[in-house]
Amino acid sequence: VDDVRVELSAHTDSHGSNEYNLDLSQRRAQSCVDYLIAGGISKDRLVATGYGEERLKNRCVDGVYCTKIEHQENRRVELKILPR
Repeated sequence: VDDVRVELSAHTDSHGSNEYNLDLSQRRAQSCVDYLIAGGISKDRLVATGYGEERLKNRCVDGVYCTKIEHQENRRVELKILPR
């Protein structure tokens, strides 16, 4: 398992501009990677990717009314095992 690589992908809700959300999600993903590196995981095994609001889990795009809970569902970090 020493050769396993993991992508940490961060996502935002649709509040704010696309550019801001892309930057915010990249910083969130990098923060998670930094935390794991501090815990002893090799940086060569981790990839931080910010997707901003590109991959919403629901219908809460710009201009659509959604509750706070619905928006919160889109703010997340996911882990994905990358192929070798």
